[in-house]
Amino acid sequence: MSSNTDQETAPIAAPRNGSAGSVFRSFGSLFGGNNSDTNTRPQTPQSGDGYVEFGMQNPERSGRTLGTFAGVFSPVALSMFSALVFIRVGYIVGNAGLYITLLQFLIAYGILLFTVASVCAISTNGAIEGGGVYFMISRTLGLEFGGSIGTLFFFANVVGSAMAISGCTEGIMDNFGPGGHFVGDGATLPDGKWWRFLTSSIINTCQLLVCLVGAALFAKTSVIILATVTVSLVATYISFLALGGNNDKIPVPVENTYYNQSTFLPYTGLSANTLSDNLGAQYGHDYTSNNKMVDFSTTFGVLFSGVTGIMAGANMSGELKNPAKSIPWGTLSAVAFTFVSYIILSFLMSCTTPGVTMRNNYLFLMPVNAWPPFTAIGILTATFSTGLSNLIGSSRILEALSKDQVFGSLLNFVLHGTWKGNPIAAVAVSWVMVECILLIGSFNIIAQINSVLFMLSYLATNLACLGIELTGAPNFRPLFKYFTWHTCLVGLLGTLIMMFVINPIYASICIILCLILVIALHLFSPATQAAQWGSISQALMFHQVRKYLLMLDPRKDHVKFWRPQILLLVSSPRSCCPLVDFVNDLKKSGLYIIGHVIVGDFQSVEDVEENQQWWSFLDHMRVKAFTEVTLSRSIREGVQHLTRLSGIGAMKPNTIILGFYDDEPPKDFFQNGSSPYKTDDFNAGEVHNFPIRRDGDPKHFKVQEYVQILCDTLRMKKNLCLCRNFQRLDKNFIAISKHVKYIDVWPINVFNPTSGDPFDMVSLFMMQLAVIMLAKWKHLRVRIFLCETNDERTVGTFDTQSPQMEIFSKLKLQQSLKELRITADIIEIEEWSRDSDFVRHARTLKQYTAQADNTLPEDDDGDETMNRSLLYMQRANQIIRDRSDQTALSFIYLAAPPKLTTKDFAARSASYVELLTELTADLPPTILVHGVSTVTSTTL
Repeated sequence: MSSNTDQETAPIAAPRNGSAGSVFRSFGSLFGGNNSDTNTRPQTPQSGDGYVEFGMQNPERSGRTLGTFAGVFSPVALSMFSALVFIRVGYIVGNAGLYITLLQFLIAYGILLFTVASVCAISTNGAIEGGGVYFMISRTLGLEFGGSIGTLFFFANVVGSAMAISGCTEGIMDNFGPGGHFVGDGATLPDGKWWRFLTSSIINTCQLLVCLVGAALFAKTSVIILATVTVSLVATYISFLALGGNNDKIPVPVENTYYNQSTFLPYTGLSANTLSDNLGAQYGHDYTSNNKMVDFSTTFGVLFSGVTGIMAGANMSGELKNPAKSIPWGTLSAVAFTFVSYIILSFLMSCTTPGVTMRNNYLFLMPVNAWPPFTAIGILTATFSTGLSNLIGSSRILEALSKDQVFGSLLNFVLHGTWKGNPIAAVAVSWVMVECILLIGSFNIIAQINSVLFMLSYLATNLACLGIELTGAPNFRPLFKYFTWHTCLVGLLGTLIMMFVINPIYASICIILCLILVIALHLFSPATQAAQWGSISQALMFHQVRKYLLMLDPRKDHVKFWRPQILLLVSSPRSCCPLVDFVNDLKKSGLYIIGHVIVGDFQSVEDVEENQQWWSFLDHMRVKAFTEVTLSRSIREGVQHLTRLSGIGAMKPNTIILGFYDDEPPKDFFQNGSSPYKTDDFNAGEVHNFPIRRDGDPKHFKVQEYVQILCDTLRMKKNLCLCRNFQRLDKNFIAISKHVKYIDVWPINVFNPTSGDPFDMVSLFMMQLAVIMLAKWKHLRVRIFLCETNDERTVGTFDTQSPQMEIFSKLKLQQSLKELRITADIIEIEEWSRDSDFVRHARTLKQYTAQADNTLPEDDDGDETMNRSLLYMQRANQIIRDRSDQTALSFIYLAAPPKLTTKDFAARSASYVELLTELTADLPPTILVHGVSTVTSTTL
């Protein structure tokens, strides 16, 4: 059987009708044209406000009711105070000393400040919806990074909520448990690991109830809670300044088994000696973590976990009236406020409280306060509000992940579990996960995990801003100007380093988890989401690819590094799927372009660009290729455009592949039930994308134009391949079959056989292609058929070649293959020199070819010459076919086509294609090859 021109040949589409007038009329309306649409008066807004007139949504009616102070400043300040302010600042100062404590605060707030700058830049570069930080990162970095970092940020908020609840439980037990400050000798709350877990669960459930009522209630009460914490903190400052020492009246906590509980801890009040003693580090044991030794990393991990609330305001973005304004100013002011508060508190502790007290009673602020209930109230309100803020934040992030279908249908239950805008199902999931984290028990261990997770999210935020800044995207124009790529880089490196300082194991696990999520989302996430959001990876790749393309100098090309850069010309993808798939393997990591020509006039074609459906075709075929579609008045002219203009810079096609010109009707691989390429994606009812020529329809161009395309390709110094019978190619069958064993190479110019054919440029190009395919089909072997010929240029007549010459040719070919590092079996074929009729017919064809070059007088008996040539080709075809029973693929030497200046070019073209048709009839998938450039190297 034969294949078809339309099946794998030069691209063509039937001329299409349409008008571009409507397009130009649309453009005209932009410049004051008399389009009827431009004279239509806009309707008056019906809402009574200005939002409808400008296409905006009234924030009051969309549920956005929070301003800067209530929506951003209060949640951020409360989250940054958390349990640290009343429970763990003494732990840090007592172990690390004042100097290192101040250094740690500077490092932590430096990282926070740089990250806040990035957050402000991203948040003022476009409209922000619900989801807060996740929304910003996902829309900036893209689905893969945004989804994975959003997931980790969800876990960070869950861990942060558990940490705050653990701190709240610690405050309750130290005040109302055994030996508590408020119970004296009366009844106390039972203490122990599981009793503390029960207390934490009760607190977590109370937070759940508040969340079910809605985030607006928390936002409204956050101002009152912040005021309460501030009053308690101010009372602590006053107590430090106004009260003197109480002579060792601070008790040792019951759970502190390391220190002698029969004694009391000292408190001196303001004292220069106390300050001097507390300047340096005095690391001790942590009595809440099985008396583990404290060091710089553990103190910094606890410190940073307490100031990770800078994203609390961004998490409320869905409830803010003006997120772009509120997030920057509210966050920056809260950071400044908490920083000053912590520095003052650390200094006063160093001046009044000995290190031994701060190391052995983390709640020593209670007995030193002028009115101890202030401290108790501050602890409970600060920790409860922080836990609640993180629980709300985690539920909102989970809701955003489900809305974006980041994990497909896995989170659909979250969408179904939303009632009146409140994500009840997301809140419930967050509550369950907080319960799981509470099983860890130790506040300090939870704090380290929390710090690492938040740092990773901050790292991603800095990375997002840095990436956009480096790509120079014109649309990155944030209103917040106080940042540069330097601040992003410093923030990124700072978070990365301090992650590993806190805990290398936790940091490594989080990064690995993040990378796994990135890879999983890249492989399984829907491409439509990435197209809607945009991806920073695309911008970065464009930036880098452009830079390296400019560095790729074609003048420095060397044959040692040659690889096929292929332009495959197709008519309809429906009929050439096996060939498209095959060329994807043949390209050897080189450039691969699929070209198509639309025949018509530019003004008469409605849709010149068809890239969308072509990209869909590439996705369906899973090939690494580009597409080029051009419009021209003829197929030949379009192919000239594609051949000369495809590619960019030094990445230009060096090999042009076409299908074969024959009469067999094409096969629709999209509709064939047994085809591995079957799909309905390109069918819209009765309308089929990529139409193909049906049986009986005339061809779109003549054989003369086809041969002209071949001549043009060789004139432009491009290697040429003609592919036939590829509708028979079945890669899956070749991979599993034990019958198919060979890739065949026929290095003989059948039109003009000579003894030098196996060693010329065309044959070496065929061998190179065969070796490339051998790398894909490793179980096959390459066979090279050495056809023994008599070269008229040396012996004058077609006499029998001597045995010595035969041995010499084989040895020469073996040596050549050895130098080229090609492993192949050499099979000798004697018909070209031993069969007298065959030799006589070959001489006739050679004379006929010479006539085409105007080197011999024309033969008056043209029909007889053509008949003998056809007999010769049929005999050559029989020789090849007899040896192709176990062949997967054949490479055959393609003789050069008739020159364009040849007399009677049309007749010569038809004869040339007819002879090639006879030569390749009923063969396995076959590639006729004509190489014009050196592609092999024997040197180092």
